[in-house]
Amino acid sequence: MNVPAELKYTKDHEWIKIEGDIATVGITDFAQGELGDIVYVEVETLDETLEADAVFGTVEAVKTVSDLFMPIAGEVIAFNETLEDTPETVNEDPYGAGWMIKVKLSDTSVIENLLDATAYTSMVTG
Repeated sequence: MNVPAELKYTKDHEWIKIEGDIATVGITDFAQGELGDIVYVEVETLDETLEADAVFGTVEAVKTVSDLFMPIAGEVIAFNETLEDTPETVNEDPYGAGWMIKVKLSDTSVIENLLDATAYTSMVTG
């Protein structure tokens, strides 16, 4: 299981990369492995400002559909449109080309509430 140390994580298996007041969000390697082959990613919240824990989209795999949750409050300013044609990128490169959204943070202090790589690994391995 790949858990990059420079990222932050949520209990809902999203990862967050913070660059200034912009956060890139995707699902973790663990999550994509649990979901299986991803066939569709839907994000209809572009240009909307959402609270933390709000649903920002869904990911559909062969065996299930799962909601995607905002790890932090902010405005969804970008959607990775390449996922519309190649959703399997999330399986192949969840921390790189498989990113899902970019968010303009409304409050950077909430970053402290996110899990680091060690805490996330402990959570999923029990």
